[in-house]
Amino acid sequence: MDSLLDQLLSALRSPLGAVAFIPLYALWVTLLLPGVWASMLAGALYGTVLGSALVFVGASLGAMAVFLLGRSRLREWARRRLASSPRLLAIEQAVSREGLKLVVLTRLSPAFPFSLLNLAYGLSEVSFRDYTIGLIAILPGTVLFCALGALAGDVARFGEVLSGRADAGTWALRLVGLAATIASIWVAGRAARQALEANTQELP
Repeated sequence: MDSLLDQLLSALRSPLGAVAFIPLYALWVTLLLPGVWASMLAGALYGTVLGSALVFVGASLGAMAVFLLGRSRLREWARRRLASSPRLLAIEQAVSREGLKLVVLTRLSPAFPFSLLNLAYGLSEVSFRDYTIGLIAILPGTVLFCALGALAGDVARFGEVLSGRADAGTWALRLVGLAATIASIWVAGRAARQALEANTQELP
């Protein structure tokens, strides 16, 4: 098993492997799987800069695929469910009206799972343009996890880095990430609450 993993990682480190990493990451996102480990793997294999670029492209492609799937396959079912609940319908309309702002804010906040957000936005009225532009907000988290992966340097050390049992550089990155997480949750939560309250206050 270790030999097979080593061969796979070696293949991914090649120029062709780097290109193949993009559709593999897109598939990972399309399957609604968490991207933290895959992002760290990109950092370990390609470094922070190239790894972040590959992850961003792959994540964006996968996110668009899930969005379009939700919009085409599950949309009518979701609309029927929302029609039976005025409050849920108002929230869905608020998200649609706010468009790009809420897409960006929820992308910045780690409180909202990336993969599930893709499906949720596919079921909403958010335009594909706003949804696509909003993907730029995944860059901070992408760079952070790729940097952690590059710092670990080895798949075997990912757990150690994430748990904090590492050097001062790892702790510095973790503290920066924690500060960004707290700030983004506060900003996203405040903006989302204001937008939703403005659109639901007239409901009984």
